[in-house]
Amino acid sequence: MISAPRLLAISDLHVHYPENRKIVEGLRPESEGDWLLIAGDVGEVVAEIEWALRLLSARFASVVWAPGNHELWTTRDDPVRLRGEERYRHLVELCRELGVLTPEDPYPVWRGADGPVTVAPLFLLYDYTFRAPGTTTKEESLARAYEAGVVCTDEMLLHPDPYPSREAWCAARVAETESRLADLDPSVPTVLVNHYPLVREPTSVLRYPVFAQWCGTERTADWHRRFRAAAVVYGHLHIPRSTRYDGVPFEEVSVGYPREWRARHGGAPGPRVILPAGRGSVPAVGKQ
Repeated sequence: MISAPRLLAISDLHVHYPENRKIVEGLRPESEGDWLLIAGDVGEVVAEIEWALRLLSARFASVVWAPGNHELWTTRDDPVRLRGEERYRHLVELCRELGVLTPEDPYPVWRGADGPVTVAPLFLLYDYTFRAPGTTTKEESLARAYEAGVVCTDEMLLHPDPYPSREAWCAARVAETESRLADLDPSVPTVLVNHYPLVREPTSVLRYPVFAQWCGTERTADWHRRFRAAAVVYGHLHIPRSTRYDGVPFEEVSVGYPREWRARHGGAPGPRVILPAGRGSVPAVGKQ
């Protein structure tokens, strides 16, 4: 390996699908110094999450993980029956055993090309403030989703224990994370890594607009400016693309489900190159 180290990002690996497991098996660095940022939804069952993170942490110089909603589901197929905060903390401890960095660890500093930047994995959830068009309350927005038959599985499987609601858990996570980001060295830019977009605008391309309420919080709408983001990395939408807001690159880096990536020209996307800037995506992997 002789290429310069890169800061790479990917999300929504969904390794329960055999085709996606093959994609993960094919993910390899080009440089011994390559980092891999994973913006959530590795899988749903702890054993599958462990398999993927163990494999990738053995290959890349550093792996940084931010949880998605699927990792937090408590499903009947998973022997690990933990819910809510307990489940999240269990996954954090698993990551630490594997050498994978999490939102609970000190934020690492990337010192490669276009650095230094502080890489901040975030766990923020959502609070139903990305409401369905024409609604003004959570109750109205949820009712609109149920009427349309477009309801996130989180409503059944993502438990907020010990918080009274997912939005209460979100408020606690936002407050804690905001304080940590405010304490960072103001002279060093950041790369913010979150499962959900930090601004609502990316959800405008959703096929079903009512789904946006499970896609973030208005509380983070100015974080890319306030916390000096050189880039924002997210997933969840399964619509991989690059956009800019206030001049800041927002990178949606989902792999998604096989039926989705098969329909795209070139097959499944590889990791996105975040730094050095302007390098685009790694060539598609796992074509089938």
